[in-house]
Amino acid sequence: MNILMMTNTYKPIVGGLEKSVEFLTKQYQKLGHHILIVAPEYKGQAEEKGVFRVSAIQNFNGTDFSVELPISKKLDNKLIKFKPDIVHTHHPFLIGDTALRTAKKFNIPLVFTHHTLYERYTHYVPVDSPLIKKFTIQLTVGYANFCDSVIAPSRAVQDLLKKRKVKAPIEVIPTGIKVKDFLTGDGNKFRKNKKIPKNNFVVGFVSRIAKEKNIYFLAKVIAKFLKDQENSHFLIVGDGPDREGVNQFFKEQGLKERVTFTGTIKGKELINAYAAMDVFSFASFTETQGLVVQEAMAASIPVVAINAPGIGEVIKNKVNGYLLDSENSREFYVVFKKIKKMNKTELKKMKNKAHQTAVSFSLDNQVKKVLELYKKLISEEPQKKEKENTSWQEAKRLIKAEIALVKNFTQATQKAFKSKKFL
Repeated sequence: MNILMMTNTYKPIVGGLEKSVEFLTKQYQKLGHHILIVAPEYKGQAEEKGVFRVSAIQNFNGTDFSVELPISKKLDNKLIKFKPDIVHTHHPFLIGDTALRTAKKFNIPLVFTHHTLYERYTHYVPVDSPLIKKFTIQLTVGYANFCDSVIAPSRAVQDLLKKRKVKAPIEVIPTGIKVKDFLTGDGNKFRKNKKIPKNNFVVGFVSRIAKEKNIYFLAKVIAKFLKDQENSHFLIVGDGPDREGVNQFFKEQGLKERVTFTGTIKGKELINAYAAMDVFSFASFTETQGLVVQEAMAASIPVVAINAPGIGEVIKNKVNGYLLDSENSREFYVVFKKIKKMNKTELKKMKNKAHQTAVSFSLDNQVKKVLELYKKLISEEPQKKEKENTSWQEAKRLIKAEIALVKNFTQATQKAFKSKKFL
């Protein structure tokens, strides 16, 4: 198959969505499929085979994200040469519009993975408000209904999309992870390199350091724990717009020497970082799956997290970690303390359960499910195609796509203003 992947964010950004695109692509290629990724350009990003970079505004609104500019003729020519069999978009906005136009132009299926609760990222927009959040929801729902199939990374997201009136078929397929890789970490080596005392109890965090990850709440919890518990340390892996703010917070708390920031790391170094942790902490409400939670569990690390969409399908409270129902700093603190004081038998049992949970999210299983979906949609497509595939028929499909996009924008605006509640 010739598979076209389209995304608003990709390397060098490191996050769950970016990993999903990268993991799927590599596995597809191993199986003999041809992949073309369309993603925004980033300053200093080296050329990569199989990736077409489109012009973009760098560091949008002070973030590490880029925003694509209108698509060039070069992309049209690239797509004509590539001859895609299916389009898989990972965003409903910006590149998502181009994905819809491409699917219509080539008369091929369109798949959309709903990675994120987009309305919880509107703080990056200068005019953020409850109205903008409602508009974002309506626009996403409208887009999903243009697609031949929607992939939800968890049952919770599937239920939410149905509640929001998504009528397109929805498949639950989590992003897979390479489970075995996370058992090869060398935590002692990592601690030595980062000058983290071998006997310290290490609370870890891996993610973008950003407001939507509820990072300041977590920082406050960690600060109290570090002050009250000797021989404890906080390891924060990742980067983002709030890194300096979080760093400054710990300096003001007098905890600079007991907090380690690694920046963005990947590969073997990331695996070693997980192995250096005694517990993984996560307070984000924006997750649809929580890929880093699964990675921590693959490394046999117990997780303490808030019950966000998708997270509750991974963490079984008091079995493979602790699942907290609310943003309660006291509960977080108490659970960290419990895990720190666990005897070896109890801790080993929780670690084993964590790893067993991660096995069910193996990459091979998830890739197989996505490919089966592609094949099903492609096999059904000839029945939907019009009898003639002339330039006129192509033009009509593109006109319909443009009308649909305008109509969706208009309806989302109207519904946002009329809506009396926020779903």
